[in-house]
Amino acid sequence: MVQNRQSAQLMPEEAPIHASPIGPLDWLKAIPFEPAAWSDRLGWVGLEAVCCRTEPAFELDQPALTHHWLALFVRPPQELDLRYEGVRRHRPPPVGSIMLVPAGSPAGWRWSGRRELLSIYLEPGLVERVAAEAFDLDRARLTVPPLDGLELPHLRAAMAAVGAELASGGPGGPLAAESLANVLAVHLLRHLSAPRRLERGRDGVLPRGRLRAVVEYIEEHLDGCPTLAQLAAVVRLNPYHFARQFKAATGLPPHQYVILRRVERAKQLLQAGTDLSLAEVALHAGFCDQSQFSRHFKRLVGVTPGQFRTPARIA
Repeated sequence: MVQNRQSAQLMPEEAPIHASPIGPLDWLKAIPFEPAAWSDRLGWVGLEAVCCRTEPAFELDQPALTHHWLALFVRPPQELDLRYEGVRRHRPPPVGSIMLVPAGSPAGWRWSGRRELLSIYLEPGLVERVAAEAFDLDRARLTVPPLDGLELPHLRAAMAAVGAELASGGPGGPLAAESLANVLAVHLLRHLSAPRRLERGRDGVLPRGRLRAVVEYIEEHLDGCPTLAQLAAVVRLNPYHFARQFKAATGLPPHQYVILRRVERAKQLLQAGTDLSLAEVALHAGFCDQSQFSRHFKRLVGVTPGQFRTPARIA
């Protein structure tokens, strides 16, 4: 575990400890400025995210949160003072650097100048599960320390993927968010545990019999919201290794495969000549709303659901 301390020094903890941490969404609702995008209505699993772009000078005391907070400095402010659990920074970090405030730790900010910050809040329980399943670590003894000025390309790329999903309105749904949460946890834990441990070797291609069982489960639950953990449980794998093996077998991540199958079911419903409205077709195919349905349908089929249905009705 290595910390970049060129512009941050370890100091005695100064921020007050809050007895009852609050959830990230509760905190985001209380901040005195409007985020550019946040996941409050996306129904994400395992993580929450927010992108903030602000210009005015500000001073902020953040209470202790129930989640681990990863912050990616897309555009650091001109001036910055930051403190949390033994870390104190007096100048902005480099572009693309990452900080981690552990769950239960309050933080204090003071900044000036325009900034862009991507904040991702990981559930501690998910991080503990990944530690046990992918790294064979004792989840009861896992400690996530405060980190500052991290330059980790793989973790940064995973955070950027969350930011892209957030900016586009969460088209992959909760399943995509859960997959990204697992990837984030793996990259974080790989940094924390290196060089002591590596993931257990379970990568490869999902065997045909196991793949068939997962596909059957997806088809049976297509109109619901199957989670990554549920899909992995079908073949008794942890979610991280299941997602890798599933993609190796199908060429698609689990959430993209589910979207593809939902579009195929929608095509069948549209071709069946029923009187279902497009909103009803979306619901029966497992999409959360007609807008999401239309977006994915046109992306994969090349025409809108209405355009696709018209030839079938004429015929």
